[in-house]
Amino acid sequence: MFLFYYEQLLFNTETLCVTGGTGFSECDSMGSRWRVTIPHSPGSCSDLPPPTKGTDCSFSCPAGKFLEMSTQQCTSCAAGSYSLGSGLRFDQWDAVPAGFTSLASLLDPGPNGEDLQACNSSSWTPQGVYLESNRDECTVSLVYAVHLEKLGSVSFTYQYPDNNIFFEFYVQNEQCQEMAQTDDQKWIKVTSNGEWDTHTVSLKSGTNILYWRTTGILVGGKMVKPVLLKNIQIEGVAYTSECFPCRPGWFSPTPGSSSCQPCPSNTFSSKGASSCTPCPQHHYSHEGWAECKVRPPCSENDFFQIHTACDSEGKTQVLYRWVEPKICVENVTGAVELPATGQREPCPPCNPGYYNSNDSTCLPCPRGTHSDGTNACAKCLAGTEPVLGYEYKWWNVLPSNMKTSCFNVGWEAAGDHVRSGAGSSDNDYLILSLHVPGFKVPASLSGMTGGEFGRITFVFETICSGDCELYFMMSTTVVESWEGSKGKQSYSHSMTRNASVAYTWAFQRTNRHTFADMVKLYSISVTNVLDGVASACRVCALVPENSRRAGSSCVPCPAGFYIDRDTNRCLECPPNTHLAGRHTYGQDTCVACGPGSISNKEHSRCYSDCSFSHTENNRTLTFDLSPMNDVASLIIGPSFTSKGTKYLHLFNISLCGHEGKRAAVCTDNVTDVSSKDDQSDAAPFVNSVDSFICQSTIIPADGRGFRMAISSQSISLADTFVGATVDTVLNGMNAKPDLFPENSKDVPDINFFYRSLQATASCDQGRSSVITVRCNPEKSERGELSVPSSCPAGTCDGCTFHFLWESAGACPRCTKDDYHRIEGACKGGAQETLYVWNEPKLCTKGEALPARSSAACEAIALWLKVGVGGGAFVAALLVSLTCYFWKKNKRLEYKYSRLVMSANKECELPAADSCALAEGEEADDDVVYAQKPTLLGKLRAIANKVSALTFFYIFIKRNMFTIYIRDILPSLFCTTGGKWRRVIYLYLKSIKSIKTLVL
Repeated sequence: MFLFYYEQLLFNTETLCVTGGTGFSECDSMGSRWRVTIPHSPGSCSDLPPPTKGTDCSFSCPAGKFLEMSTQQCTSCAAGSYSLGSGLRFDQWDAVPAGFTSLASLLDPGPNGEDLQACNSSSWTPQGVYLESNRDECTVSLVYAVHLEKLGSVSFTYQYPDNNIFFEFYVQNEQCQEMAQTDDQKWIKVTSNGEWDTHTVSLKSGTNILYWRTTGILVGGKMVKPVLLKNIQIEGVAYTSECFPCRPGWFSPTPGSSSCQPCPSNTFSSKGASSCTPCPQHHYSHEGWAECKVRPPCSENDFFQIHTACDSEGKTQVLYRWVEPKICVENVTGAVELPATGQREPCPPCNPGYYNSNDSTCLPCPRGTHSDGTNACAKCLAGTEPVLGYEYKWWNVLPSNMKTSCFNVGWEAAGDHVRSGAGSSDNDYLILSLHVPGFKVPASLSGMTGGEFGRITFVFETICSGDCELYFMMSTTVVESWEGSKGKQSYSHSMTRNASVAYTWAFQRTNRHTFADMVKLYSISVTNVLDGVASACRVCALVPENSRRAGSSCVPCPAGFYIDRDTNRCLECPPNTHLAGRHTYGQDTCVACGPGSISNKEHSRCYSDCSFSHTENNRTLTFDLSPMNDVASLIIGPSFTSKGTKYLHLFNISLCGHEGKRAAVCTDNVTDVSSKDDQSDAAPFVNSVDSFICQSTIIPADGRGFRMAISSQSISLADTFVGATVDTVLNGMNAKPDLFPENSKDVPDINFFYRSLQATASCDQGRSSVITVRCNPEKSERGELSVPSSCPAGTCDGCTFHFLWESAGACPRCTKDDYHRIEGACKGGAQETLYVWNEPKLCTKGEALPARSSAACEAIALWLKVGVGGGAFVAALLVSLTCYFWKKNKRLEYKYSRLVMSANKECELPAADSCALAEGEEADDDVVYAQKPTLLGKLRAIANKVSALTFFYIFIKRNMFTIYIRDILPSLFCTTGGKWRRVIYLYLKSIKSIKTLVL
């Protein structure tokens, strides 16, 4: 075993020969190591003393001492140096220390990594006393590898002010496998008000690769506030064989120091100093400087003004003070002098809710009283209550619940406004904070349950010659920000949760600036503050008359009740009205609900119950939109930032809500990604908004340690439901139907209008949204959401959002007018009747189709029977008449032939009695058939006879003249005694009979 370790020592000795000195071998499995002597001359490794066994690997010296290699004993560090014993410390950031590496990449570099070059300039930047992260959307990791001989830890001090940047810390081993860490260790907490916090993580022995990783969420083009890092300290490294000299500008006055101290202002020191040297005359230095600089001539930026406290006479005056520490010189050419003290002037009045005491200081009014700031506090009259809150508009001094913090200079009270101080560098965050312990809705507003607990309003102005930015934050969340110069304007923000909150104004000059760049706050007002002061009294409701304390005190009205102006009693709002505004005094505070909406029983809001009716062309269409009531989601994108980061827009939409309660929720998980596990779903999300329509910006997971996609910048687009109508305009909001394809169905679109009164820098009247609901039988009941093709983000101006929701559930309920009846043929004595929908079918649910029915019927209808019977009778009559005239004309033909024959014989006609029938005479000459014909033969003979008679009639008609000349005329000349008249009569009668038969 010893031989094996000795061979290892020889190998390590050959490696160490090039450096010279004394060192230890690597630790073996038993925790032992060997001390090896190495010559200072490279290449000469002969005549070396044999290796000796060194201290155990677990051995280390305490802080302030180092291991003396020759004696193997711990020795105290000399003055001007320090030692952490078994630790490392990095607190000097003039440059990135050796061993640290900054790696930049994109969250989504693309399939071929073509976008990586966009982040080449992104890195952690040293700023002297701290290290600053990148400000863009690139992912930048600060990496440091360290080998620990025993269990240790790493701790660092940081400032993490903006949750629009993703900040995590994690540890990997030498195989680049992430070490097991708790969520609290990996995910860094956001800091507030410019405060510094410390994060500590335990480390295992062996190689540890430390990662500080940041990713900015820059959707919308705004810059994020960077993460600041300083004082990184690592414990558990191997022995310290020497002490580290103090860096320039720092010193350690005594031996055995574990750290160095910065030199005071106007002093300096070199490396390894045990004391600091004062600066020469007309030179200056700040704390921790390694050299002194020449003092510049004083200018207007080197002093500021303050107002003295009011004296016993109620007077104040302006005083001018040098910015400390003072670095300028007054008595040189070009220098300005400190202005003289101003004239004594009357003190500005106290802020509302305060009174001027005997010593001319402003004190808050006692509970139950009020003051406008100029008069003494007075009790509220019976039937009224104090209006509690904060109202600051006079700035002689900062109120006690406000504080200012900065790396250098804070905020200054300047009479009618408070303004940011001068600052000294681009990286100064001038922070002003206001602490509010909570909110309490007064009794007179208890009938309102709209969800607003309080409201902050402030008037501000920014003056910037270069780049600057003002942030307004609520706790650690940036609510709104403004860039560059902005004229005097007002901003208001509603508080929808009853919780303690710190409002913060952070002003930063960036890049090119002058010290004249500043922000001015003229007034700040917060309503319904828990321990606020009263500037006025508000009418409240009195107790009922039958109460013992009738007329003596205020009582809260029930939800949905207003205060009657005449009696000061609580009365319920009329049906389908809701309490609007910020007071409940008078019936006019009960505002009628919009079209297509009803009020809840508390009269706190109007909402749609997902039913709608519309009358058009004497027909009423009834809609049931309940299948569309559940929260629906719409994802738009992907889109890309200027550096190629992919992001999506997520919209959560609740068409009707739950009886007016906003059901759509959007959540920011930038700072709490790790807490969104299944086991913590029940926990309330801190950074979330609930609305009818809300929007989040989603950055998809990149597969490098993120458990889910990053969701940020969640905003509400629809806090209040305004109404639903087929009209395109409601309360100044326009549905703009031309943004979507034209509705080709014979069912009108329904437009749902919403509004969010939360003002923004670009939407001073708040945002509004319109959902156009369209009947489309080809879609499912849940339907499909879309946005205008010309406005792919859902909005064309950033303030009004438009959505189209096509669904079969948006079709009206079916009625009797939507189907028709079809009767079948009568078969087997039964007739079926069915009902079918009109095509295309543009209705749903409602009245169902009647069932198929069957009824008894006759095969032949009565009219058909009458027709057939009549036809048969006429046919029989015609047959009978045909037979009759056939027989009669047969006899006439016979007699005519005999007449003709007789006329041709001796030119005499037969006697009259032999060629005509006397009236009433029966025919005595019948046709005799040789054989009795059958029925079929008779019918055939009749048909042939009819055809023959027809031909005979035509022939007679056409040859009448020939017959008359050839046969009749001679008979006329041959007859005597008037018998020719008889012949003519018989001839004409025969012709008429033939014509009648044929026709």
